[in-house]
This record gives sequence, C-alpha cells and structure tokens, in this order.
Amino acid sequence: MGMPLKVVVLDSGYDSYDTERSILAPLGAEVVVRPCDRDAAKVVEAVCDADAVLVRESPVIAEAIAAAPALRAIVRYGIGIDNIDLDAARSRQIFVANVPDYGAEEVSDQALALLYGVVRRVAARDRAVREGAWNVSRHERMYRVAGRTLGLVGYGRIAKAFERKMRGCGVARVLVSDPYASPAPAIEIVDLDTLCRDADYVSVHAPLVPATQHLIDRRRISLMKPTAIVINTARGPLIDEEALIAALAAGRIFGAGLDVYEHEPPRRDHPLFGFANVVLSDHTGWYSEESVAELQTKAAEEVARVLRGERPRHWVNPWPQ
Repeated sequence: MGMPLKVVVLDSGYDSYDTERSILAPLGAEVVVRPCDRDAAKVVEAVCDADAVLVRESPVIAEAIAAAPALRAIVRYGIGIDNIDLDAARSRQIFVANVPDYGAEEVSDQALALLYGVVRRVAARDRAVREGAWNVSRHERMYRVAGRTLGLVGYGRIAKAFERKMRGCGVARVLVSDPYASPAPAIEIVDLDTLCRDADYVSVHAPLVPATQHLIDRRRISLMKPTAIVINTARGPLIDEEALIAALAAGRIFGAGLDVYEHEPPRRDHPLFGFANVVLSDHTGWYSEESVAELQTKAAEEVARVLRGERPRHWVNPWPQ
C-alpha cells in the first residue's frame, strides 16, 4: 500500500480541520497543519512533502514551489492570491485555486458597518460618552446618507452586495469604476478620476495585482470632496496609506473606514490610530461562523478535485491545454 497523500495547511486559525479531513480522507489524504506565520522560509520547509497546500496569508513563493516535487495544488482560503507565485506554479503545471464565492455578505456588512461608523462618528461618540461628554453633536458635523453618491472601485460579488445594502440606505447614485463591469441601468460606469471626484463614499473592492498597487494614490485622494469617506475592505496596498494619512491630517476628507492595511498587522504606533474620524478593524470583514464553515468546505473540495485528477472549479493560473 502506497504512502498517503499529504495536504499541508500553512496557517492556523480555525478551531479544527475536521471539515477538511472528512472531505479528503476518502481520497487517502492526510491533513497536516504546519503554521508558518507568514514566514517564507518556514513555508519552504513545510511544503517539501506536500501533494497539496491550503494557505491563508503565508507566502508561497517560487522557492517553496521548487522545494515540493509532489505538489499538485495550492488552494487559497479566500479570494486574494497575491501571496502565491502564480507563474512558478504554472511553470510546474501546479493548479492554483481560490474561493471567490464565499463571504460576500460578511465583507459587504463590514463595509457598511465601517461606513456608518464614520458617518455617524460611532467610535468617537462612544469614547466621549464614556468620558462624560454630552450633547456635543454640532462640534462634530454629520451628514445624511440618503441622497448621496456611492462610488465602487471594482464591481464583483462583494461590491454588488454592498451596493444592494446601500440602496436600501437611500443612496441616489452609484458610480462604478471597473474595466470588466457590464453596463446596467442602475449604475454609472465612469473612470476612476471621475469616481473619486464625484462620489461621497469611495469603497474599494478591486483585486490586488501589480497594476492596482496604490490605485487610490495621492492625486486621486486630492480629487475627493472634503466630505468624502474612503472605505477599504479589499487589500491594504490598493490605497497609498501615507497619502491617505496626509489627507486625514489636513482635513481634506471627512474620514475613512479600514479593515485592511499596507502592512498587517499595523504597528502599535501607527498614525491611523490617532484619528477620531477613522474607524478600524482587524481584517475581519470575511468572518462569520457561517463563512468559516463555507470557506473550509469549498477550499477542501477544490483540493479534492485536483487529487481526483480534475480541474479545480476556480482555477486562477491556467496554462494552454
């Protein structure tokens, strides 16, 4: 009897991996958890005997792929694949897949929560009341959401879910900047400069690739209204963080709600922590108990497809057949 197939999990964080084991055990696959804590050198060691890899944040670089002669699949627990060397995997015809069809409700809920946290100054009012303040509303102006203009940078599943929720809040216009968006009666497809200039709320939902690094840069932030709010639940490097900090410090925009950062976790003395008009969360937009179960199931099913000799459903590094 041959050696069991080995599926290596590179990041801890889930309560158990019973879901993965139940899906993969019928294929003769053993699930082994080897936390690498985003350390590229640890990844190289962890994958050496892997037939497949499940990964969240740790980098799967070319050296790691070269060190794993039996590797057949790399599956990302989630949507973004910027931590995986797609070219190196393609050159070995190793399938890379992600799970794009999970968590849209959770991330769009988080975007909505961050936006309202900034619009209604929830965190600042909470702190003030706890410190004894009362009836100081006019010292911190607020503006009605109904009738405003929403700008969506990227128009995938999450952005569309956020749009649906924001329409229920009464936004009057929805601007979309996405080269792949199809025209629709309810949205206005515009270039990114126009979106930044006209939107009251700029919500970022684009993928992180080299071309989108600092997509929202200093110049585009300078185009925004003084009452504009920036929301980012996608990837931190999509926004030039230094430029955003400078705009906030100068009072150039109303505020920001951020679930992601250029470098994660942010350092304890990060300048963003000093702004009362910024609401922060810890890259937790994807999370609910339901989304975790869905994510673990769908990621394991992608590995199972490859181990059965099939293509993954969400194959992201295709090569000519």
